Amino acid sequence: MLKVTNLRKEYDSVVAVDGVSLEVKHGELFGLLGPNGAGKTTTIRTVLNIIQPDSGEITFNGKPFTKDMWNIIGYLPEERGLYRKSKIINTILYFAALKGISAKQAKPLVFYWLERFGLKNEGHRKIEELSKGNQQKVQLILSILHRPELLILDEPFTGLDPVNQILLKDILLELRQQNTAIIFSTHQMEQVEKMCDNICLINKGKPVLSGELYEIKKRYGTNSIHLEYEGDGEFLKNFDFVRRADVYQNYAELELTDISRSSELLASLNGKLSLRKFEIVEPSLNSIFINVVGGPEKIEQASEKPIPLSPISQQATDDLVRKDGRVRKALFSIVGMGILTFAFTLFNIQQPHPQFMFIGVLVAATVLSAFRFIQMKKKVKQEFMAKSLGEGLR
Repeated sequence: MLKVTNLRKEYDSVVAVDGVSLEVKHGELFGLLGPNGAGKTTTIRTVLNIIQPDSGEITFNGKPFTKDMWNIIGYLPEERGLYRKSKIINTILYFAALKGISAKQAKPLVFYWLERFGLKNEGHRKIEELSKGNQQKVQLILSILHRPELLILDEPFTGLDPVNQILLKDILLELRQQNTAIIFSTHQMEQVEKMCDNICLINKGKPVLSGELYEIKKRYGTNSIHLEYEGDGEFLKNFDFVRRADVYQNYAELELTDISRSSELLASLNGKLSLRKFEIVEPSLNSIFINVVGGPEKIEQASEKPIPLSPISQQATDDLVRKDGRVRKALFSIVGMGILTFAFTLFNIQQPHPQFMFIGVLVAATVLSAFRFIQMKKKVKQEFMAKSLGEGLR
């Protein structure tokens, strides 16, 4: 169906995609994975001929891309691109017309998919009146209404609650059974793990892992242990035979250097945790993703930088600034100079020959004191804010 060979796309000095190759067959669910900024969306847009590659080859059923192929492809972009003021039914009919489907042909399909996605009574509403999840459903309908041979979905589960994620999963599996080739890019590893036949993992524009999901898991061995427990499992990270530990509230996934030491691990848990489950399993796709893309050293580096505490409030900062000795001294200087200037001016103007030049000097001194007071307040406030942030980072 779709074959991509040595795809490359470069923007100025940034190589967005570098040497990506993949093949998706009819009736196959293919996962295109990678961290943020890895090049997944660029790869998808290049496959769709939205942007031109610098090099590489893309073919559909052995033929280069042509405009006629638009009608056999369905595409769900990550960004929402709906006309917010349009009604749902009108929007779907418009996109159906773009795919060459007449209104008479499209209307039964529109009502079928609206009912399938739980929007049967919402067709008269404007797009802007829908929740994000329901807007996502409308975009999904737009991508599958014309029954494409190739369906490309960029983060299709965005905005969907667990019930609707199951609904979408069932629909995608039905489409696969009807021989549709499906590519979807997502960060939800559990969905990929449940559905995909093959995957391609991209990092920094380059493919780093690809093939059948079963073979990839097999390649990474069975040195993983899943634990479910009651208690504090942070100490699980400290065993010398634990290569990697993903520890959550009451769940942990450990990767051992040697699976034969699992009995030693189990014995070490006695009295420390109340175990509900201790299971030796194949590594999850999530753990493989972290291992290949991030690596345990990056996670450890991140954990060494805890979230800083919130800076002290504006009111509390102002109170501390006012109480600072340097600020109080500068304030007293202004008050003193102001009183002196006022008294001398009042006395001087009553004299036969007022000394206006001296009055001017006192006024200038008062203004200078006010300027120094403002600067001192700013300096002291910056010191307090920096100290607060520094304490939060320690």
